Amino acid sequence: MPNLDLVRKDDVSSFRKIAIGTWADAYDPSVYGTMELSMDKAMAYLNEYRQKTGKKLTVSHMLAKVAAVALAQMPDANAVLRWNRIYLRKRVGVFFQVVMTDGGDGKTDLSGATLYDVQDKSLTAIYDEFNAKVESVRQRKDPALEKTRSTFLGIPYFMLNRVLKLISFFSYTLNLDLRAFGIPSDPFGSIMITNIGSLGLDQAYVPLVPYSRVPILLAVGAVKDVPVVRDGAIVPGKVMKVNATFDHRFIDGFHAAGLSRIFRDWMENPYERFGKIE
Repeated sequence: MPNLDLVRKDDVSSFRKIAIGTWADAYDPSVYGTMELSMDKAMAYLNEYRQKTGKKLTVSHMLAKVAAVALAQMPDANAVLRWNRIYLRKRVGVFFQVVMTDGGDGKTDLSGATLYDVQDKSLTAIYDEFNAKVESVRQRKDPALEKTRSTFLGIPYFMLNRVLKLISFFSYTLNLDLRAFGIPSDPFGSIMITNIGSLGLDQAYVPLVPYSRVPILLAVGAVKDVPVVRDGAIVPGKVMKVNATFDHRFIDGFHAAGLSRIFRDWMENPYERFGKIE
């Protein structure tokens, strides 16, 4: 008689197969931290933007801009490790996780969309490009992504770890362009952002994904109405938690503090930083 009564699950998503092949053990250099942002002005800006433009701007779009600006201003954090040496990226890429719900019967999968040079783009340009990419991903019209998903669904389970490590080695350690083999060029960018607030969560820490070589992951919580102290008085206010995971091998408290200052400055002073809403 077995220790546990188990039934093997064979019908799994491509993301679940990749996740199984990602983490071989729990030994990693992750550091975690949470920053609470005052969101009163940011939400006012967001609502005004929606009213004037008709575009459903979200906090994630705003944070993508801020994250790119922060990495551009602190290039030491925009890097990858190769052969135990730090290599700085020349471009900033922001990866968004995208939920796929087209599998039917309550099945979900995860995919993503990456925007580059976001620090130089307006919120409108970010919104339009992001929506176009997400629509392409969700309608499964991104040929490179679909080829990658199909490839991973066909990999036997016992080979997942080795295949992912091998792809990472060729893509990042050797820095080879593997698009001819169906592997997108730099698909994960410099930083990953996932909106856990859309799931009703305030706080969560997402794990580093070793094969992606992305050193910073942000889990964005829900905007909450809470009592806050202003000028010595307790008043209603809006706050949001941004939960960060970063790779301590080459990002430390100095970088984290610098990045957090930029995030706070932009999100708490949106009219000055993001500019006038046309």
